[in-house]
Amino acid sequence: MAKLKLGPLEDDKPVKISVELPAALHRDLIAYAEILGRESGQAVDPAKLVAPMIARFMATDRGFAKMRHAARSRLQPAGSAPPRGE
Repeated sequence: MAKLKLGPLEDDKPVKISVELPAALHRDLIAYAEILGRESGQAVDPAKLVAPMIARFMATDRGFAKMRHAARSRLQPAGSAPPRGE
């Protein structure tokens, strides 16, 4: 059994956005939801995967993390504590 990058989905208050996906990506998203549903034993709505996938991508993008940290450091007054979670 393969280990998927996404685990159980959090129930959080969403912000609605609209995006257009290429047909091939949409098919892959549906397939991913089907596999995750079999693994978890419950149906998974493919649309619910988009946010955790983007979050996972951003969380593991070292370049993004480095630049985000640098930007926050420039904006933070000297001697103040960094925001929680960093």
